[in-house]
Amino acid sequence: QVQLVESGGGLVQAGDSLRLSCAASGRTFSTYVMAWFRQAPGKEREFVEAINWSGSSPYYADSVKGRFTISRDHAKNTLYLQMNSLHPEDTAVYCCAATGRFAGGTEYEYDYWGLGTPVTVSS
Repeated sequence: QVQLVESGGGLVQAGDSLRLSCAASGRTFSTYVMAWFRQAPGKEREFVEAINWSGSSPYYADSVKGRFTISRDHAKNTLYLQMNSLHPEDTAVYCCAATGRFAGGTEYEYDYWGLGTPVTVSS
């Protein structure tokens, strides 16, 4: 019912910045909360950040506090992730997720997922 398409990933060096985007289409009323998750090769998917429709009450993973900023343009239903001071440990496929309900940082709370955009940070 909701389609999510990520973009903006690529290959960067440690310390660089990158901005990811997630465009949502379809049943936009089912995107009350949107979030970013990431999964590195051989590791489990982990929560990065989440934000509600109004942009209030964001949730952040400890590993990205002070470096990553989540935001959204609710008129365009587009989610963003501004990534600064990137570390090699940030290398992963970054996925966008959405739900029409209240949600936090666990995967089962989200109903819709994008295919992801890869981010590689070299040292």
